Amino acid sequence: MRMEMKTRVATNQFLESPITTEIIRNALSSAAEEMNASLARSSFSPIIYEMKDCSVGIFNRHAELLGQSAGLPIFLGNLDDCIKINTNYIGGVENYKPGDVYIMNDSYLTGTHLNDITVISPVFYQEELVGFTANRAHWLDVAGQDPGFSMNATEIYQEGLRIPPMKIYDAGVPRKDVINLITTNSRFSEAALGDLNAQIAACRTGEKRFHGIISRFGLETVTRSIADIFRQSELMDREMIAQIEDGVYEAEGCLDNDGVSNEPVNVKVKVTVEGENITIDLTGSSPQVRGMTNCGLAQTVSACRVAFKELISPDAPVTGGNFKTLNVVVPKRTIFSAEQPAACVFYYSALGLLIDLVVKALSPALKEKSAGAHYGDSMIITFAGKDPRRNASFLNVEATAGGWGGFFENDGQSGLINNVNGDFKNLPIEVLEDKYPFKVTTYGFRTNSGGPGKNRGGLGIERGYEVLTDEAFLYLWLERSKTPAWGLFGGAEAAKPEVTIVEGDKEEKALKVNAKPMKNGNKVIVRTGGGGGFGHPFEREASRVLDDVIDDYIDRQTALEQYGVVIKPEVLEVDEQETANYRKTNGK
Repeated sequence: MRMEMKTRVATNQFLESPITTEIIRNALSSAAEEMNASLARSSFSPIIYEMKDCSVGIFNRHAELLGQSAGLPIFLGNLDDCIKINTNYIGGVENYKPGDVYIMNDSYLTGTHLNDITVISPVFYQEELVGFTANRAHWLDVAGQDPGFSMNATEIYQEGLRIPPMKIYDAGVPRKDVINLITTNSRFSEAALGDLNAQIAACRTGEKRFHGIISRFGLETVTRSIADIFRQSELMDREMIAQIEDGVYEAEGCLDNDGVSNEPVNVKVKVTVEGENITIDLTGSSPQVRGMTNCGLAQTVSACRVAFKELISPDAPVTGGNFKTLNVVVPKRTIFSAEQPAACVFYYSALGLLIDLVVKALSPALKEKSAGAHYGDSMIITFAGKDPRRNASFLNVEATAGGWGGFFENDGQSGLINNVNGDFKNLPIEVLEDKYPFKVTTYGFRTNSGGPGKNRGGLGIERGYEVLTDEAFLYLWLERSKTPAWGLFGGAEAAKPEVTIVEGDKEEKALKVNAKPMKNGNKVIVRTGGGGGFGHPFEREASRVLDDVIDDYIDRQTALEQYGVVIKPEVLEVDEQETANYRKTNGK
């Protein structure tokens, strides 16, 4: 038997009034929300202002998280590391000055691909460094071999301009030569400059709000409250981990390939729970590959934090007090610890699988908190070319939603973005058709795509495009057909992703495509996978199966073959007796 948790701390051991602490906690979160609003409203690119491919945070002087807004979890989990890396580059915190702004995107430092631009600014109050504001946003283009990013790069030099930590504002004065160098090396330089200015404005907004909080409560009170917040977060982590049975838990899967070969890319996870500590060990995962599925170490740690948070107090906000009991082990030069010159464009494909595998590994010990796997990847579709309506170049990059796994209490969510992207939004049809030369021909849930189970997996989506220009190129990156979303506790796996390219009377199936020429009238239909089921499908109430048929989530054949539910041919009603007979004959 596990020993009872003995680390609870009496209220009088906290440093500040609980009421004051909660006010400051929410004030910091609100400040981050305002940063995010500033970034979205002033950016130039739809991928930021519509799709919200960005994240922001406010940190103390030790780069510990104080407040964040909804954003990409995979970004939020390592902005603190980026601040520490930047500080190390400049030789220590004493070298920051009020008004400084730094930029970086180096995949081996930030962990992400080069399109993700990180901007950091120190925050001073009465000439004392009190913290940092930081954000990350996806730029449309950073000078790679293809517009946006390539689906067949084999080294980082093909992926674009690589920026180490670099100062772009010096004591409030812009370094125009550096800014021009960075933005000129984009095919969409005006948008790049606009997005950069939006990121700087977001940092300034956070700084202003941070000043307001300190001015209202005083630096000492704010510092004490932050210490209390961190302590609460750490204690909550420790209490939840202590409830998990000690042991070693394992799971593994694979990506389809690395984009330049047909070899699968293996992901292996070993989770060790010991007392109040968790270790995630990725030993046995594939060595660094030639294609683009490599990832910088900082982002791997971030993904492990996302997996941790999915299971450990997921409703509580993340702060600098979290993850003190999490240890991540990654051998050198693997897909999770990329080194020069590894290509890293699709760094997140393996991370989405990694997160699912951590949940799968721990599911025997955390049944009520676990879920079947989700559809797994960002499922990217990109079009680039010339828009005849404006006689201008265009680039449209979309991540596509899919199904999440069924869980102990209910069905999985349908048409939701993948786990690394969090608050990422789909691009509205109206925006797409206004800004780009395409028509959306279909958009809706994909019937029969959710994994069967007592609680069904969520549905993937079907989204169709018709090209309205003779100058367009198609890029695709869809994943997880070899390891589709699996079910748990008797639940079945979900449908795999599928893409159909229609050129006249010719149809082609493909999941990965780089710069395929497209002409007026060509069509592309993207179908994403669903989520895995939870529990045996024959345990699902027949009335719920009938509702799914009525809603066109499944068809009659699936209702019979997967769920053992017989629906009367003449009406939409369950034949209770035939259903009972079928389940008895064909059941577990």
